[in-house]
Amino acid sequence: MLEQNYIRKALIVLNVLAALASVGIFIKIVVMPIYAEKIFKERYMELVFECDHSMREHMIAKNQFLVAPSDINEKILEASEVGLVSCHDYDSLRKKMLVYGLSEDELSNIGLEAIEENIKDVRKLVEIHEFRY
Repeated sequence: MLEQNYIRKALIVLNVLAALASVGIFIKIVVMPIYAEKIFKERYMELVFECDHSMREHMIAKNQFLVAPSDINEKILEASEVGLVSCHDYDSLRKKMLVYGLSEDELSNIGLEAIEENIKDVRKLVEIHEFRY
C-alpha cells in the first residue's frame, strides 16, 4: 500500500512536469513570436528602411569619391559611414527577433513590407516636389 502511494505521487509529479513542459514549449513556439512581432515590428520596419537608405547613400558617396577624389567628397563619404550605424541596430534587432522565435521568412516579409510602405511615401514626396515642364 505504501509503495502504491509513492507510485501515485511520482506519477502526479511527472504529469505536472509534463504539463509545465508543454506550457513552456507552447509559449516558446506560439506566444513569444507573436509577442516579438507586436512589440518590435514597427521599429524593425524603420531600421530596415534606414539601413537600406544608408547603404545606398554610402555606395553613392563612395563611388563619387572614387570618380572624383576631393576633400569635400571624402567628408561626404565619412558622413555617409555614420549613417551605417542604423544597419548595426537593424542587425541587433533582427537577431533578437530570431531568438524570440520569428523565422527568417517572417522577418523578410516584414522587411519587404517596410520597403514597400516607404517607397510609396517617397514616391508621394517626389510627386509633390517634382518640377513639371
